[in-house]
Amino acid sequence: MTARTPRTILLTGVSGQVGFELRRSLQGLGRIVAADRTALDLADPASIRECVRSLRPDVIVNPAAYTAVDQAESDVTTARAINAQAPAVFAEEAKRLGALLVHYSTDYVFDGAKTQPYCEGDATNPQNVYGATKLEGEQAIAASGASHLIFRTSWVYGQRGRNFLLSILKLAHERSEVRIVADQIGAPTWSATIAALTASILAQGSGSKAGLAEWARENGGIYHIASSGETSWAGFAEAIFAEARLANPPQVIPIPSRDYPTLARRPSNSRLDVSKLAREFGLTPPDWREALALSLASK
Repeated sequence: MTARTPRTILLTGVSGQVGFELRRSLQGLGRIVAADRTALDLADPASIRECVRSLRPDVIVNPAAYTAVDQAESDVTTARAINAQAPAVFAEEAKRLGALLVHYSTDYVFDGAKTQPYCEGDATNPQNVYGATKLEGEQAIAASGASHLIFRTSWVYGQRGRNFLLSILKLAHERSEVRIVADQIGAPTWSATIAALTASILAQGSGSKAGLAEWARENGGIYHIASSGETSWAGFAEAIFAEARLANPPQVIPIPSRDYPTLARRPSNSRLDVSKLAREFGLTPPDWREALALSLASK
């Protein structure tokens, strides 16, 4: 009996929060080829095509993105190249190969005006360049005809990179009080949660006799991956201090968004409805507070 050739998975953004976790979670699902910025320039379509065509992966997993939300307002060209044009090229190449493209998007494709958590089919209306370019990436993938899974995430944090968790822990050693926005609501989502759920979904597809890419044609599309529950940024900061068991934590002073002006407008409601994950895959993300405790314990 001839041994089956291992599935090849091209993973981008391995130095980022989600990419780092995916590199560990995807073990066992195939041969992972991790591409960092030195091996793959996401702002250069030719670099992307060369990488994909030389590797000929069965699955392309793309968590890499231009995530400097405020900087994107003045660096539209780069943001669009990485968040919109790169996913479009990946989708074209995935279709040509008959491969599956797994891509990550954001709650910022919504305007935040809805009073309930956003479902996958709700109307999009991004309020900043970051959200607009991420939406363009989603739309390009959907229009390509490639087999795909798009996972929208929210308020991502982890033990590496630049994120709210690490920033607030740093401030805890520098200040006696911190002023944090309290009128933006969402669900802080640990990068390891995103990676674990992704691996679980791909593991289900791997069992399909038709093959993973063909399975995704029936089960693919857009899904929301975020922690269960909700809080504000101020509530998140208070929970971080409590879970970190700091001896003398700073006092959290809740403030409105207008008192913390930023170049990019943020949605007041970033809650994502994750019930589709349960319906389609039997997966329920953990409560944000439980995930936070696990993330701090794993440091």
